[in-house]
Amino acid sequence: MQERSEQADKPVVSSAFQLRQRALEWVQHGWRPAGTLVVVGLALLFGWGVVNGKHGLSAWEHQRTQDKHLRQQIDDLQQENTRLRQHIGQLKSDPDAIEHEAREQLHYARPGEVIYTMPAAPVQPADAGK
Repeated sequence: MQERSEQADKPVVSSAFQLRQRALEWVQHGWRPAGTLVVVGLALLFGWGVVNGKHGLSAWEHQRTQDKHLRQQIDDLQQENTRLRQHIGQLKSDPDAIEHEAREQLHYARPGEVIYTMPAAPVQPADAGK
């Protein structure tokens, strides 16, 4: 009878051993694809962050465009500043420029001259053309 109980225990031990072997095989072979999926997922997440993140390529391109626009504004303002400095210099020293400005801005006239001012063109509403 002891032989039967030993034989009955043997298949249980062997099936437990087989289960352990299968689990060990799954751990050895199953984690590799799972780990690969995790690494690929992290790489995709990192790639998305590089392109669309706060300091990613999209933000960099936007800042680059804004920088070009601001540089153009700076150049335009510097040119206008130079033009206004020249105009101020003319107004300080050139009597003809002073006279021209007085006639244009203040509507001064020489004796015997008559100044006619034309009415401003009527302003069309923006929706009238549609």
